[in-house]
Amino acid sequence: QVQLEESGGGLVQPGGSLRLSCVASGIIFNLYHMAWYRQAPGKQRELVAIIGRGGDRDYSNSARGRFTIDRDNAKNTMYLQMNSLNAGDTATYYCLARKWTGGDSWGQGIQVTVSS
Repeated sequence: QVQLEESGGGLVQPGGSLRLSCVASGIIFNLYHMAWYRQAPGKQRELVAIIGRGGDRDYSNSARGRFTIDRDNAKNTMYLQMNSLNAGDTATYYCLARKWTGGDSWGQGIQVTVSS
């Protein structure tokens, strides 16, 4: 079975930083594209950043320049380094794994709150 576990969220002050982690089990990690999504209350879930099997990366407009997505295949882990956080980043963040043949698996989500 596919299992994705997010960690590293919490409460941070505006301008601060957090690093999210997503540990995958039940998959051959290097066969999967990975991504981070987020969803704030009352809003649609949106893509934050993606990293493909080959290491290609892309970001949403709000994330670009502030966030960095990375993966460590030896640890079956994907990361999202978030800097210069602001209140608009407050959301539940979700890990997504997509196999090269298609099909999505989601983590349970982890809360990030940016507040003074």
